[in-house]
Amino acid sequence: MKSAKKVVLAAIILPLTLGAASAFAFGGKDHHKGPRGECSQGMERGVMRQLNLTDAQKDKLKEMRKANKADMKANYAEHHQARKAERQAHHAKMQALLLADNFDEAAANDLAKVMVDKQTERRVKMMEKKHQMLSVLTPEQKVKFVELQKERQQECGEKMQKRMQKHHNS
Repeated sequence: MKSAKKVVLAAIILPLTLGAASAFAFGGKDHHKGPRGECSQGMERGVMRQLNLTDAQKDKLKEMRKANKADMKANYAEHHQARKAERQAHHAKMQALLLADNFDEAAANDLAKVMVDKQTERRVKMMEKKHQMLSVLTPEQKVKFVELQKERQQECGEKMQKRMQKHHNS
């Protein structure tokens, strides 16, 4: 194997390996359970409970969640095999790119752009759904939502900092 190829492979594999090892080490014994409590993803739900929603607003939000869940299930069932094939093709392209004798920067850029486009598409859809749900709120509730969210983010940041210090000191 050429030394340049070894360097490229080492530059790619080493951060991935170390990143995975540190992620497992940081996670502790329950690392597979993910974030819990107030600081987990989707903390808006806890904030929404503090907004004194009317029964009509609660019903509307419940309908939206139910519709989103049904859409996700239908979309999953309908497109599962196609997405699986797409992931496998993407993985094969990446493997071919990484294991080639010469690094093809143009192909790497194209592959990275496809990944970014997919992620952007998912994020836009998620933002659209959040917008729809937040549009149920009154202007006063929106102001309160922002305040509560800022408080929650600050608390979560402090908790994360304490966990990082605890982990760093041990």
